[in-house]
Amino acid sequence: MKIVDNFLPKEQFKKVQQVVKYDLPWYCTQDVGTPGAGDLYYLMHMFYRENEVQSNFYHPVIKPLLDIIKPLSLIRAKGNLYPSTHKIYRHEEHVDYAHPHKGFLYYINTNNGFTILHNGKKVESVANRALFFDSSKMHRSTTCTDQHTRINININYI
Repeated sequence: MKIVDNFLPKEQFKKVQQVVKYDLPWYCTQDVGTPGAGDLYYLMHMFYRENEVQSNFYHPVIKPLLDIIKPLSLIRAKGNLYPSTHKIYRHEEHVDYAHPHKGFLYYINTNNGFTILHNGKKVESVANRALFFDSSKMHRSTTCTDQHTRINININYI
């Protein structure tokens, strides 16, 4: 696990944040963690999956991140938007994919939500923060209470 604050230069971050917060179409998805778990819903935007770009917003949002990460192979890139709740809810634990791969979370806004890794480590949501971790191990997300939304970009890669 590695945390990198101020991952993108300030001006580049502001451009990415602007697109993600105000231009992306978001799609409602049930079951935040494990399918069928019945936990809260969230909104999602798929940028890349199944070896294909899925979004016109891939280049302004994902490309600047990949230019730094430099993955050997991209598996998936998606945006997650969790609506605020009256108390912080912890979503179900899950793995992104069972096979060995790397995970990257990029936080778009600062809020009191967080990510909990398999070892219990809590990573706070701070705008322009990057979290590199093993997303083939159990982890979970949460909602937030102090902002309208909690937004991050989730990239799985090798």
